[in-house]
Amino acid sequence: MFKKFICSTIVFVLCVHLYCQVGEQRSAFSIGVNGGMTMNTMNFSPTIKQRPKKGAMFGLNCRFISEKYFSTICGFEIELNYANLGWEERIEDGSGNTYSHSIQYVQLPLLMQLGWGKESNGLKFIFEAGPQLGFSLGTSEKFGGDTWDTSHRPNNVVYQYNHDIDHSFDYGILGGLGVEWSFGRNHLLLHGRYYFGLGDTYDHSKQGYFSRSANQTIEVKLTYLKDISLPRLFKKKKKEVKSEK
Repeated sequence: MFKKFICSTIVFVLCVHLYCQVGEQRSAFSIGVNGGMTMNTMNFSPTIKQRPKKGAMFGLNCRFISEKYFSTICGFEIELNYANLGWEERIEDGSGNTYSHSIQYVQLPLLMQLGWGKESNGLKFIFEAGPQLGFSLGTSEKFGGDTWDTSHRPNNVVYQYNHDIDHSFDYGILGGLGVEWSFGRNHLLLHGRYYFGLGDTYDHSKQGYFSRSANQTIEVKLTYLKDISLPRLFKKKKKEVKSEK
């Protein structure tokens, strides 16, 4: 599965690169910060009834706009984010128990970004898609209810209680839509994204209990970016070298 993910990622990046090589060149580099909320569930098999677990996410952004092909503005975005994921069970067996499992991740999305609209001083609609890698920093559990009783759990699925995840590494596909408001050298973006996890958090081998246990995440986030003039930085370096001579 992971080898297929790597191959598809390479093909995806090459296709986007070739698509954007026939347009007008751009060299807009931006850095910034982001923050927002996640709603996460786990795709379990055997299934577990859940409600979306809400959590916080925030991080850093780097974006490079490379081409404009007709009306399409092409770019790449790299992020380094913290996200609190996991799941919250919907226990309906009469026990009155509640349970949530939190997984803290550091995530690295590598996204293609296509935009339509104003490049500066106006609105632009954006589409984003690409692979995302993640690594778990730790987990925690919350048990609720007067008496913890698992004797009537549907299908007797209780393996996840007091059992840490088996795989810290996570990978999958991230995509979404958004709107960007540009003013001067500043950009404010509102995104809505969906993450489809391809890697399992629990052992899915013949010895494992769950055959499927992957993250499924809806993200709503706000990003602020500011343009950085790289050519000016290079010119300064050249002048410094000349003055030293």
